Amino acid sequence: MQLTGSEIVVECLKEQGVDTVFGYPGGTILNIYDALYKHSDEITHILTSHEQGAAHAADGYARSTGKVGVCMATSGPGATNLVTGIATAYMDSIPIVAITANVAKSGLGKDSFQEIDIVGATMPFTKHNFIVKEIEDLADTIRRAFTIAKSGRPGPVLVDITKDVTANKTEYTKQTPKAIEPYTDTIKEEDVDKVVELIKESNKPFIIAGGGLVASGAQDEFRKFADIIDTPVCDTLMGKGAIEGTNARYTGMIGMHGTKASNFGVTRCDLLIVIGARFSDRVVGNPNSFAPDAKIIHIDIDPTEINKNVKTDASIIGDANEILKRLNTKLEKQNHKEWMDEVGELKNKYPLALDKTTLNGPSIIDALYEITNGDAIVTTDVGQHQMWAAQFYKYKETRQLITSGGLGTMGYGVGACIGAKMANKDRICVNIAGDGCFRMNMNEIATATRYNIPIIQIVINNHVLGMVRQWQTLFYGKRYSNTVLDDQVDFVKISEGMGAKAYKCTTIDEFKNALKESIELNIPCVIDCQIDSDDKVFPMVPANTSISEAFSEEDLAAKGYDC
Repeated sequence: MQLTGSEIVVECLKEQGVDTVFGYPGGTILNIYDALYKHSDEITHILTSHEQGAAHAADGYARSTGKVGVCMATSGPGATNLVTGIATAYMDSIPIVAITANVAKSGLGKDSFQEIDIVGATMPFTKHNFIVKEIEDLADTIRRAFTIAKSGRPGPVLVDITKDVTANKTEYTKQTPKAIEPYTDTIKEEDVDKVVELIKESNKPFIIAGGGLVASGAQDEFRKFADIIDTPVCDTLMGKGAIEGTNARYTGMIGMHGTKASNFGVTRCDLLIVIGARFSDRVVGNPNSFAPDAKIIHIDIDPTEINKNVKTDASIIGDANEILKRLNTKLEKQNHKEWMDEVGELKNKYPLALDKTTLNGPSIIDALYEITNGDAIVTTDVGQHQMWAAQFYKYKETRQLITSGGLGTMGYGVGACIGAKMANKDRICVNIAGDGCFRMNMNEIATATRYNIPIIQIVINNHVLGMVRQWQTLFYGKRYSNTVLDDQVDFVKISEGMGAKAYKCTTIDEFKNALKESIELNIPCVIDCQIDSDDKVFPMVPANTSISEAFSEEDLAAKGYDC
């Protein structure tokens, strides 16, 4: 049948099972929005307050489900406002498709009104991108975009469509998407056998669980694998939930703000198995002193990650779930009781500091965990609150922590929380932000109230840019250059002005009561938690130093340092 380009866009979204789109209309994309209007009973469109919020919402939808998230924007500033969200998804390997419209083909290259080369602009941080100038190419391009976004190592794909293509007509035939098969061709039997032998020879193995385990849906096989080889497990920020936060094997996060048990344990191990992680600088610290006594096994779907940051002794390239299935069938049950006891002693000796009597970052996250029974989907912005959310909420499963890891995007959280809630209407969805981050995206509270999307926003408000101030305290002689937010902004009044229920808390009991009421009300709520400006995240590893140098506040006090 003959359809316009705009109708083809909508039909292709329906082919892919898309039920929700996040975006903001404008001149060049109006035809597509007109087609969406006619299909509003099949595809829900969420009008965000800013295009960046739309990109983050699509990202949150994707992270919480494993499906492809979709966002839309018009040409020029609409498209460029998506850039930060696209880059955020790229750094964390998140499958989103961003659809933009550009000026007509005849206007390209002429500095037409709101013309921008968004394909050129996003080329360095998309998995692939397209510009569609002929309507005959449109349907296949959109289908390819979805396939690319979710196959192999996932990532964002941008499709830019000239306005004339959205108006022209061509023949459209519906297609059923082919199933995306896991990458197995690269899994070599000799690589698997080598890994099996290294595991059998090891007396002190340790596992780092990364985001690739989440992307591949390998939670069950991974937990079985850890039990078979009888090993402690730590995770990266992106690997949260691969193993339960309450599991006896779990030692906490590794890296700059990882636990001492994880950092010291990895330093002492004789075999380090890294699955679906890329040895980022925040995990490794100084690569020359990382896991100095260990042979290193790297399992990853992307061959370019092997030996990129850390030299490995063995590797397997392919889908983590498929690889773990093969390893689990070849391995016999191991027994490393002495090593597990040694690491257990580290956990007992170096617990995370938690004061439950006052209102502080850790106590807020701990109370959130207790009140939600560990079942909430938690989104965060970036900074101290993000690290506390990683440290103190005990995630039961993958896709529970939704956070910007690689790019570290302030302003990510509210949009991502809206996206997660739209995909998980029966789950409690909570965004945790610092006051600095909340300033960057609090306009999306208006989006939540417009559609009555019942998210809970917790602002950990210390009236400073907390993580930057922490660095200034420890490494810059307490010179607080432009990190003090000592203005008259009242988040309660602002939130109420956008239609949300809002609370201000100064004690932990006030917070608990506000959180319980927010859950019961099931409407958009904002909880402004006033904490001390000098609260810090510990442990900490200085940049580019060995993770074995992790220090706590007590370590600094013992050296006479007042922080």
